[in-house]
Amino acid sequence: MEHARMGLKLKNTYVLECHDRNGNFKWREEFYNAVVTEGLNHALNSEFKGGAQISSWYVGLKGTGSPAAGDTLASHATWSEITAYSGTRPALTLGTVSAGSVSNTASKAVFTMNSTYDCYGAFVCSATSGTSGTLYGAGDIPTHRSGDSGDTITMTVTLTAASA
Repeated sequence: MEHARMGLKLKNTYVLECHDRNGNFKWREEFYNAVVTEGLNHALNSEFKGGAQISSWYVGLKGTGSPAAGDTLASHATWSEITAYSGTRPALTLGTVSAGSVSNTASKAVFTMNSTYDCYGAFVCSATSGTSGTLYGAGDIPTHRSGDSGDTITMTVTLTAASA
């Protein structure tokens, strides 16, 4: 008898929408990424080994460079974070988990940009600022987007777990 091989795949889907200071639509990008090793290790440790659960997650905007599987929040030399917005990283406020998916559709993250910027993607992490914490995942948009002070970027994140 042949046994089916099954696994688990975790991924993030991001949707970024940008409006100018007057509320006019500028651009929209939808993109995906796999979870980085640090995020995978955290999921396994907290779920199956009794490790500490992280109850608060945050989102950030990624600058130039592409993420790698071995990236951590403390060490991601191939890419930078955009900090040209007011305040700290917005909280990722997730709704109800259903059918292997959960999102922040009801409470989207908002970035109010306070200078010009070049956006190359986004990430999910466990810290409001700085590099102490866990990086869950990071992804690149297909084409980088530039913008101005006063722009507002709204981010929707959908976290999905599926059989691989």
